[in-house]
Amino acid sequence: MNGGRRNIRRLTGRVERLGNRLARARHFRGHGVHSPFVYALVREVFMRRGFPAGDRAFYEALRAAGVSARRAAELQNLLHHCGYATFGVNCAEAVELNVLTREMPAAETLALVHGAEERGATVCLMGPYDSQERTELCRRIAEAHPSTSVDNRGYLLLFNNHLPKQHFRI
Repeated sequence: MNGGRRNIRRLTGRVERLGNRLARARHFRGHGVHSPFVYALVREVFMRRGFPAGDRAFYEALRAAGVSARRAAELQNLLHHCGYATFGVNCAEAVELNVLTREMPAAETLALVHGAEERGATVCLMGPYDSQERTELCRRIAEAHPSTSVDNRGYLLLFNNHLPKQHFRI
């Protein structure tokens, strides 16, 4: 009798997760994305395997901060694709791309996101779905963000440039 209840709960959980996957499925490989900028991100950053020729200091800094190899490779490709010259991990300095890891407290995260918005820098928030508090923080940041934001489950990118206010869940 209890086995039946567990199977129903397991099936219910799978159906809920399926809804999230189906909502994002149309953006797989960039299909259904009507922004040329975000389409290029999907094709040249998220789907690209390997690295462009050049310096891998950013990749190494991300790996040292505990970022997975796959996500670090994607962010290295983002650095190259967008032509950013300066980067940082959890830093308050004026850089073009700042990655904020999961360990960064919420108050400091908000301060760094606000500072990057004022400077026109791009921010990457790692692990937007790691905990309920982190999910809520990232949701509030994305809603208040004045430009384009891209959520690919592993991290949330906040672009502070000339792009219109749009939020993409890929």
